[in-house]
This record gives sequence, C-alpha cells and structure tokens, in this order.
Amino acid sequence: MKTRPMRSLRTYGKLIKFSHTVFALPFALAAVTLAHREKPLTISTLFWIVVAMVGARSAAMGFNRLVDVRFDRLNPRTADRPSVTGEISMQAMVCFIGGSSLVFLLSAAMLGPLCLKLALPCLAVLFGYSYTKRFTAASHLYLGTAIGLAPLGAWIAVTGSFDGRILWLSGALMTYIAGFDILYACQDVDFDRSTGLHSLPSRWGIAKALRFSATLHAVTVICLVALGLTFHRGRVFYLSLCVIAGLLVLEHRLVRPHRLDRIPIAFFHVNSVVSILLLAAVWLDTLWTT
Repeated sequence: MKTRPMRSLRTYGKLIKFSHTVFALPFALAAVTLAHREKPLTISTLFWIVVAMVGARSAAMGFNRLVDVRFDRLNPRTADRPSVTGEISMQAMVCFIGGSSLVFLLSAAMLGPLCLKLALPCLAVLFGYSYTKRFTAASHLYLGTAIGLAPLGAWIAVTGSFDGRILWLSGALMTYIAGFDILYACQDVDFDRSTGLHSLPSRWGIAKALRFSATLHAVTVICLVALGLTFHRGRVFYLSLCVIAGLLVLEHRLVRPHRLDRIPIAFFHVNSVVSILLLAAVWLDTLWTT
C-alpha cells in the first residue's frame, strides 16, 4: 500500500510529466561535460545545476497546467491530468509553481552572480510559452528556444561566462524539441481547430507539418556536427552521432499521417534514447580523448 507522501509525489510527477525531464537534462549535462574542459567542475556546481533544471522545468510545467486547465478539461487526451480531475487544487498548483520558482532562483544564486541575474528573464521566457498557442502557430519554435536555453545556462553555471561555441548545442536542442513537439501536436489537430488554438499541424495540415518536423531534425544533426567540429570531438562522438541521426530517421518513418498512433512510441522511447545517447557520446568521447 502506497503512503500518502508517495501518492502525492506520483500525482505531482504526473502533473508535470517528470519523466520528460530526460529530453533536456542530458543536453544540459553534455554542456557541463564540455565546460569541464574549460573550468574544472565541482560536485556542488553539478548539484545546483541539476536542482536548477528540475526547479525551472517544474515551475514552467506547473504554470502551463494552471493557465491551460480550461483547454485540458475539454480535450479527451488531457482530461485525466491532476489539474483537471481535482487531484491537485488550483491553490496547490500556485504554491507548487511558487515553490519551484524559488528553488530555481536559489539554485541560480548558488551558481553565481551572472546566473542569478539571468534567472528571472529565463523564468519569464519559460512561462511565456504557455500563452503562445493562443496566437501563433510558431509556438513549437518558441518552446524549442525556451528549452534550448538549458545548455547555455549550464555552460555559464560552470564557467561563469558566455561562449558562442555552446550555441551549437543549444541550437541542436532547440530544433530537436521543436521538431518532436510538432509531431506531438498532430494528435490535437481537430481539437486545436475547434478551440481556436494554433499549431503547425492545425494550420498547414499533418503531412506538411511532418515534413517541417523532419527538416528541423535534420538541422539538429547539422548543429551536432558543428558542435563536434567546434569542440574537436573524436570518433566516438561521430559514431554516436550516426546512431542519433538513424534514430531521428526512424522516428519520422514511424509517424505518418495515417499512423499517428505511433506518436507515443516516437515521442518518448525514441527521443529519450537520442538524448541519453548524446550525453553518453560527449562524456565517452571526452574520456577517450583525455
């Protein structure tokens, strides 16, 4: 029998899709690995980076659930979310968002003055995504850009400064996230059109949106190649990159306009392997070349 705290933890995990942290966190940790070559990493810094990532994502997802509750209530796909069923009250969600934001701000403060200075603008960008589907079909690109800040933030947290080279990793994460968010949005085409929400699949149609998603993922691979060249990666990195490219091709072979039932497989299983493989590639290549 599960205890009440464990049930609450599972409920909040369901609210913010905690398992989806596996998409962006490995990219941030890959940036940490690259930054370690510039400035030695401490356990304390690594700890606060992970805490900051969890805090920022939890705050952003909680805010998204709060402002989208009226749409989630109408959409059969999202009608079982705790924010809709009443498992988590509106007041509790506000407290959760506030608490997660404070955790992120505290973590930023522990990571240095520059991180603290950038923390509030970062939260504003993350919260802003929740309103984009109300007025633009480019919401997927906004989401990718917001999440794409993670590698840049991780680099600054370790080194204390900006370096343009890490933007290749941010660009890879941006296009990677935007690409599979378009795939995910294909499930809600009819709902989005009926409620006046904006997405590329609802505006362009599923077939054209899928082609654009594939183009974004091609750019992801290009950015990762550029990252490897910029940071002088070795054969381990490029062999892993070939596998990543193959997985992205597989994802787009799985999802077709007439096979949208495969989206959950492509969305979670394939994408989680891509993210983890990228981190492993950067880490193993660093060990290999050290």
